[in-house]
Amino acid sequence: MNKLKTIFRSLHWKNILGLTIAGLINAFGITIFLSPVNLYDSGISGTSMLLSQITPEHLSLSVFLIILNIPLFLYGWKKQGSTFTIYAIYVVAIYSLGAWLITDILPIDVRFVSPLAGSDLLLCALFGGLISGAGSGLAIRFGGAMDGIETLAIIFAKRLGITVGTFVMVYNVMLYIICGIILNSWILPLYSIVTYMAALKTIDFIVEGIDRSKAAYIITTKPQEICQELSDTFSCGITMIDAKGFYSDQEKTMIYIVVNRFQIGKMKNIVHELDDKAYVSISEIAEVYSFNKQ
Repeated sequence: MNKLKTIFRSLHWKNILGLTIAGLINAFGITIFLSPVNLYDSGISGTSMLLSQITPEHLSLSVFLIILNIPLFLYGWKKQGSTFTIYAIYVVAIYSLGAWLITDILPIDVRFVSPLAGSDLLLCALFGGLISGAGSGLAIRFGGAMDGIETLAIIFAKRLGITVGTFVMVYNVMLYIICGIILNSWILPLYSIVTYMAALKTIDFIVEGIDRSKAAYIITTKPQEICQELSDTFSCGITMIDAKGFYSDQEKTMIYIVVNRFQIGKMKNIVHELDDKAYVSISEIAEVYSFNKQ
């Protein structure tokens, strides 16, 4: 009983609200743009779409989403954690409920063509991918997941000697090949790949942002002058780390600074003017957190 109380205390209403919106957005993208023209989402969602089309009518998309996703999330409870599992099951349930409302309750005809894009496969693929990707991205941002494929990957990827990302990619490729064989046509599976790519880009945008920060490592023998100028110019935190050159055996300093892409040029000019022998390495970073509460 105490364990259940602890689990439910870890849940936050803001996450629940965000996951509710995410599930409804995903249901809208799938049922309005993809399902009517027989395009397929990726992962377990795409598998559910295929199964709903080749089985009796009462076995709808909503039913397969529940049947396939929830057991996977429950199976991965220990690896993913209780909070994530509850959030994931909740958002899949909302996704399933939203899909059922749109296809069976609301006065919207999605049986043959998209109500918004008609039978235009390119429009359906692009907008279906963008909207469903937005839903999946929001689900990740709020601590859940829209699809159990990653749980499946975590379970089997190591046994197969491949990475989780490779497992997901192979799964989706096999899914689209099976779709092509069953449909005896490769047009829809190929358009489904467009949907998949659009969804991936949208998920990256939602989760990581459109403008990633840049991390710069500067190795120099003039750290004080460079740090002072960078601090005056950008008003940001800077870290200095003692370093030593392997070949030169010379004591140096490594400066770590995070800037945005518009500041990169100015940062490089400052370093070059103050130390033309400095070594600068720049890499892209997805997110930056500061836990300073002052």
